[in-house]
Amino acid sequence: MKTKTALAALVLAFAPALAYAECSSQHVRMSCADGKVWDEKSSSCITPTG
Repeated sequence: MKTKTALAALVLAFAPALAYAECSSQHVRMSCADGKVWDEKSSSCITPTG
């Protein structure tokens, strides 16, 4: 019984950190130099064309 309780406590302790790590990579916004824009596909700043 102690093993199950300890495992449950461990999982619950790290759940918020894992959820934050998963989410933060998707919501990061980069600021680019003047005249450049953020490209989601390449994950870098590019000079827009057209």
